[in-house]
Amino acid sequence: MAHWVSFLELCLSLLCFVVFYYFHIRSKRKNPVIPLDWPLVGMLPALLGNLHHLHDWITSILVASPLNFLFTGPPRSGMQFFVTADPANVRHVFTSNFANYPKGPEFEEIFDILGGGIFNADGESWRRQRAKAQLLMSSNPFRAFVSRYSRDKVGSALLPLLAHFAGTGEAFNLQDVFLRLTFDTTTTLVFGVDPGCLAIGLPEVPFARAMDDAMSVLLLRHVVPMSWWKLARRLGIGYERKMAAARRTIDRFVVDTIAKRRAEKERGGIEHSADLLSSYINDEEEEEDTAVDAFLRDTTVNLMLAGRDTTGSALSWFFYLLTQKQNQHVVAKILQELESVKQSSSGGPDGGAGMMVTFDPDELGRLTYLHAALCESLRLYPPVPQELKEAAGADVLPCGLEVRAGDKILVWVYAMGRMEDVWGSDCGEFRPERWVAEDGRLRYVPSYKFMSFNSGPRTCLGKDMAFVQLKAAAAAVVWNFEVEAVPGHVVEPKLSIILHMKNGFMATVKRRQQALAS
Repeated sequence: MAHWVSFLELCLSLLCFVVFYYFHIRSKRKNPVIPLDWPLVGMLPALLGNLHHLHDWITSILVASPLNFLFTGPPRSGMQFFVTADPANVRHVFTSNFANYPKGPEFEEIFDILGGGIFNADGESWRRQRAKAQLLMSSNPFRAFVSRYSRDKVGSALLPLLAHFAGTGEAFNLQDVFLRLTFDTTTTLVFGVDPGCLAIGLPEVPFARAMDDAMSVLLLRHVVPMSWWKLARRLGIGYERKMAAARRTIDRFVVDTIAKRRAEKERGGIEHSADLLSSYINDEEEEEDTAVDAFLRDTTVNLMLAGRDTTGSALSWFFYLLTQKQNQHVVAKILQELESVKQSSSGGPDGGAGMMVTFDPDELGRLTYLHAALCESLRLYPPVPQELKEAAGADVLPCGLEVRAGDKILVWVYAMGRMEDVWGSDCGEFRPERWVAEDGRLRYVPSYKFMSFNSGPRTCLGKDMAFVQLKAAAAAVVWNFEVEAVPGHVVEPKLSIILHMKNGFMATVKRRQQALAS
């Protein structure tokens, strides 16, 4: 009995200490928004308690701090991050002192599913891979392939599917539709294979599901101590079990596709194919030492991640913003601008939906307001909401912070788009006009301020390709359909490495009278 009394007294004493310590450090804080830094666990309790709205929570801290704050986790957990939304720091880390801030070994461990591909690589390996990818992606045959296929896919699959939903009047998940569109498009551009997951009936595609599962696990690896998730990976439990299954599915698809393309090459069937996998395989004789199956696997998975999820996320948030009542003038301006562009008709799914319109991607490329509206959406909802860097050596950031070797810099891109110090007092508004200069041309905004396509030497190679796909889909949907969000449906960011919508985007569509009349 005495032992139980002693144990109870100990527990009560500990509880009293924790309560008194809480009020003590709370009274000492200059800024109540900054999370409490507890002994042994650091700020981890606050992080775990705010995971359900992580991006907005980090934004509120960066607004109050302002622009910079130091997050500390448990000792020896590797969870000390300098979190910033300061463009001056971004310019320094991503451009001015680029060599001192590689991705680092920890980044490579977190993103182990990407292997030795371009997103994980540093140094000479990264330079070699980037040069090769840039050469292939900037070639005239590939650029023509991107424009042609993006328009064809919109006309032959996306518009008929939306016409089907317009005919039934049922609500559907528009985010799922856009992710299927960009999955089919990216898989075709990278592998030369169209999986057809945008078909009416929305078939389940294991490869697409595996990519979704992997993305959700990758962010969790950012917000829990590395030792925790590495132990879970070793034991094959929890979310790491899901990651292992996703990786097996992804690898099976990639290995099978590479084998098929190699067999087609033996029969002389891919010599004139414009997809990236065929281009890499066709160059094997010139670069025999690098064009091995492991390299092809890592390269294609990296390109799939770069193209599919980011573009699908961007389209989803763009139409979410367009459906808001206060933004209907933006839709009107886009429609007005589209009237000046050459159109072509695309048949309805069964002849009963009338003729639908697609647009020439080259013509869309000269539209200022459509481009501005897409950039404004990307500012508020960047597909990759945070970027992680690790210092190779000691440095001093423009904000005055002294950085030691091994320190981690976490740039919160989502928060940067919501900083009054960066974008002005109307930073929370969707206002495409901020991107248009007085002479009607697009206003230049440096990449260290607008980081949706990264910044500096690692600026996204697929930026132009992404805008071709975004404009082809956005223009055709806006012209042919009125999109309405389902009332009461909650749209908020998902806990994922890509800025997906947690509950999807439930919407309804109906044919636009203007399109029917034309």
